[in-house]
Amino acid sequence: MSAPTAPVPPAPPTPPAPRAPRAPLAALRRTAARIERRTPAHRDRAVDGLRALALLAVPTGHWMLGGFTLDAAGGLHNASPLSAFGFLAPASWVLQMLGIFFLVGGYASVLSYHRRPGGTGAWLRGRIARLGRPVLGVTAVWALAAPVLYAAGVPEASLRTGATLVVQPLWFVGVYVVVTALTPYCVRAARRLGGWAAAPLLGSVAVVDFLRYGPYADGVPSWVAALNVLPGWLFAYQLGVAWGERRIGRRGAWLLLAGGAALFAVLLVAFDYPASMVGVPGADRTNSHPPSLLVLALAAAQSGAAILLRDRLARLLSRPALWAPVVVVNLCAMTILCWHQTAMLAAAVPGSFLGEVAGLTTAPDTLAWIGQRAAWLPVFALLLAVLARWARRFEEPWTRATAVRRTAAGVLAAGFAVFALGLA
Repeated sequence: MSAPTAPVPPAPPTPPAPRAPRAPLAALRRTAARIERRTPAHRDRAVDGLRALALLAVPTGHWMLGGFTLDAAGGLHNASPLSAFGFLAPASWVLQMLGIFFLVGGYASVLSYHRRPGGTGAWLRGRIARLGRPVLGVTAVWALAAPVLYAAGVPEASLRTGATLVVQPLWFVGVYVVVTALTPYCVRAARRLGGWAAAPLLGSVAVVDFLRYGPYADGVPSWVAALNVLPGWLFAYQLGVAWGERRIGRRGAWLLLAGGAALFAVLLVAFDYPASMVGVPGADRTNSHPPSLLVLALAAAQSGAAILLRDRLARLLSRPALWAPVVVVNLCAMTILCWHQTAMLAAAVPGSFLGEVAGLTTAPDTLAWIGQRAAWLPVFALLLAVLARWARRFEEPWTRATAVRRTAAGVLAAGFAVFALGLA
């Protein structure tokens, strides 16, 4: 009689096959990996991250701190929640990041300036062309679109409001061109004085503010305020140049952060500066046009914080998933700046034909409006992404553009500027 056969143990259950990632997620991962592979090892990710952050603050600030009202004819007019809710002013301290933008601009410019292959003139012409092409593009397109929109029934009030909003952010480009042209002098000043080279600019703005708002302000002509435009925005750029020249370290950064924050608090509490960093309709004083001493105090504090956080930010952006969007934003920098107001108008103008649409064309004078407008941000962002896919071409060199086309674009842009400024 044979021995009984040992029972065969059951086979272990087959583990389920890993689920394949969804196609869109997989595509995003592949894109992030491709961007990571193409990024040079010497790329300063922290500086690019700061630039992207400052860039995204511009549309966010304009979309959240700007609104519309409707007149009886259905025309759109500019309005702001800051007129009704002064307690929202601290939001403008966060969203007003032009100090960071000029800081990073100075840092990047000095590095580019040292590598200039064709001399200072060729370097400056190249940078001006990079800034000018997108501006000509958006203004020329609007110059062509405005008559078509008017013929389609868009009220003239809406067109003028839209033109003002489109031109509003473009002042920055003109100022940035001027400070960029001063880069050689900023480099010399930084090499001699380090971060202290920005101190005379701070003092100049303080003197003009004293003339504007001091005890003898009644006899001061209004044009004196314009004297703050160049030193006011050159201040952070000069700090960026000194940073690029490695003349500002952690000790200087702490001084900027603490000193800027202290000056900011003193100006608000003791000298009654307006709390909002952006213009408020109907207010008799503004901090941003032209920049006041409060703007420089905020820029100093922001610059100090940015320099101190640089290494931590660089480590954070070593992750491909975080680095990829930074690259995309930087590649579309001027497109975002030039077209983000058009994206909002692409929703608001059709909405005005429907009457009062909550958070879009209703007056920003209720707390509910804040939440309603926040709900529109993804819509504005999506419209901007759609526009950017087409408008990105204006950032590319105009290799095929003839002199006639350039002239035509310039004439159209000038005509649109006249209309936007209310001169026509």
